[in-house]
Amino acid sequence: MGRAARVRRDEIVRLATTTGLASVEELSAQLGVTASTIRRDLAHLKSEGLLARTYGGAMAVVTHPEASLRQRIGEAFEAKRAIAAWAAAQVRPGETILLDAGSTTGALAHELRHAADLTIATTGLNALQELVGATGVHVECLGGTLRQVSQGFVGPLAEAALSRMTFDRVFLGADAVTADDGICEASLQQTRMKELMMARSRHVYLLVHAAKLGRRPFHAWARMPDAWTLVTDASAAPEALEPFEARGVRTVVVAAHAG
Repeated sequence: MGRAARVRRDEIVRLATTTGLASVEELSAQLGVTASTIRRDLAHLKSEGLLARTYGGAMAVVTHPEASLRQRIGEAFEAKRAIAAWAAAQVRPGETILLDAGSTTGALAHELRHAADLTIATTGLNALQELVGATGVHVECLGGTLRQVSQGFVGPLAEAALSRMTFDRVFLGADAVTADDGICEASLQQTRMKELMMARSRHVYLLVHAAKLGRRPFHAWARMPDAWTLVTDASAAPEALEPFEARGVRTVVVAAHAG
């Protein structure tokens, strides 16, 4: 999808959010494209869950409240467990790694509880809970302001702590990710934190189940570095992976029974 189409579809979502309803004819006139183009846009946005079509061609926005960590833990459980098992196998003794907040990175912390000679820093409260009692792991908490919905630490204190360390590997989660714009999150505090995490790390991994690929539920973005690895599950369609592979992103698809 070209940039013009992305911009147009973002504007359709914005207009629907502010007006409640928008007809095909109104959108066609306002955006300067044909009605058939608008209908294709609406079909695409509906397939992404960003809009709901109404009778007569009008549409209404479906709101996208940020899911809580508790809600996310129960989603795609087997896929996340498989992704976490693959990620744990990449970690080597003696390394210092960084874990993002999130359900998949929490599953990775669970996998690493019995590691030896490992330093783990994290912004995730659930990862910290998983590592309590992990005698072979030195744990660093990058404290700061706790976001209750994601149970992750953000803000200037977390950023200051992050600036004092470097990492062999960082494992990130995301609300969504696109090949063009990177990681999508509910807040700019989160995306700033993720960009800083990537900048301090030698190897960057993004751990997301397939439903998050190509989605754009929010308007805060973190740009990806030149080299990074996308790790997802086997339900990912080839057409969802193709934009990432076209940009040279290393993609890893993990079968649900792995680990």
